[in-house]
Amino acid sequence: MKNKILILGGGESGIGAAYLASKKGYEVFLSDYGEIKDQFKKILKENNIDFEEGGHTLSKFSNISEIIKSPGISNDAKIFSSQILKNVPVISEIEFASRFNRSVIIAVTGSNGKTTTCSLIYHILKNSGLNVGLAGNIGNSFSFLIADHDFEYVVLELSSFQLDDVLDFESYISVITNLSPDHLERYNHNFQEYVDSKFKIISNHSSRNYFVFNYDDQKINQEIKIREIKSKKISFSLKNNINNNLININVNNNNLMIPLENLSLKGSHNIQNSLAAATVAKILNISDNNIRESLGNFKAIEHRLEHVLTIQKVKYINDSKATNINAVYYALDSMKSSTVWIVGGVDKGNNYDDLIPLVREKVKSIICIGIDNSKIIKTFNPFIENIVECTKMENAVKIAYRFAKPKDNVLLSPACSSFDLYDNYEDRGTQFKNAVRKL
Repeated sequence: MKNKILILGGGESGIGAAYLASKKGYEVFLSDYGEIKDQFKKILKENNIDFEEGGHTLSKFSNISEIIKSPGISNDAKIFSSQILKNVPVISEIEFASRFNRSVIIAVTGSNGKTTTCSLIYHILKNSGLNVGLAGNIGNSFSFLIADHDFEYVVLELSSFQLDDVLDFESYISVITNLSPDHLERYNHNFQEYVDSKFKIISNHSSRNYFVFNYDDQKINQEIKIREIKSKKISFSLKNNINNNLININVNNNNLMIPLENLSLKGSHNIQNSLAAATVAKILNISDNNIRESLGNFKAIEHRLEHVLTIQKVKYINDSKATNINAVYYALDSMKSSTVWIVGGVDKGNNYDDLIPLVREKVKSIICIGIDNSKIIKTFNPFIENIVECTKMENAVKIAYRFAKPKDNVLLSPACSSFDLYDNYEDRGTQFKNAVRKL
């Protein structure tokens, strides 16, 4: 029997780590301060993994050699100050799983566009006949994937929380889509701390690795100038890679050209995601025809600018995945007509002032769905006459129906986390769609 591992957190990440550790012969104890979902408890019981829920019993934490911390738990959590856990190394589930990885890893992070970019890369590789898996902040945890599959390639979506506690994790290709203030409540309201976490995605790179980045992003460019980056750097850019409505990508003196009209995903933010994915595909020597075909037949991501229904000439759009200001900026910017905006949730240190020009131009009414909407109301009250608060999505949609006129949009784009009223952003988006269908 190997050393004893303590896993803190019984969500997708923690359960995956427990499952992998158990399969690799470790003694495992999992502890969750809250309640563990039945589907996850079933996995623990079936694999004879010892666990507790509803609190942490410190007396059970003796002889721990390592702690695997779920990404939702802050490093400042009270439990880490307990004497019994002092000086015990803390790692992430991503770090742990990477120890057993034999796949070529393509890792993607950024404030926005991670999920779409990962899904595009996965779609291109899959359509090209490669043996590829998708994990991380999208789909299964990396640990579950490693435990049960042997893929040649793995596409990983990584949040800043998942990167906080990596040590030796290395990806062959790392992508940073963009950087804007997000999750600042976790980073002492310090944008630079958040940025530093994101850049851990290339911390173990050498000259054999690739770093793909958004050349149009001011913060990324600032960081590149002051950091010692050993990777091969390849940028993508709306300014430099688009000419005469043609995408033009050059990787290792190999050109790829795609007409913008051939892309299935529209909007400047989605063109950036397509550029990032195509750049990765070119690095991996995917044929130009396969890249073009895949970017042309890709289906949009659920909960990301997802058209739900058009009712009496009013479009209802589900953008529940927009949990920060930058994502909402993209969403509002893509609206071509007057919009009823549904917004709110758990504020993550947002500065809503950046949205004022777009709100003044595009938004006719605001419906707040969070428990505390004071910051949103204070920011937009001088500019928007109709601002309404409610705590149920069904009521929010009914109010939006009354406010909207033919050719208007009703846009759910919350700018906030969902955990005050919903299980997650998927639950929030699903409730929106269900409410729309009941109109």
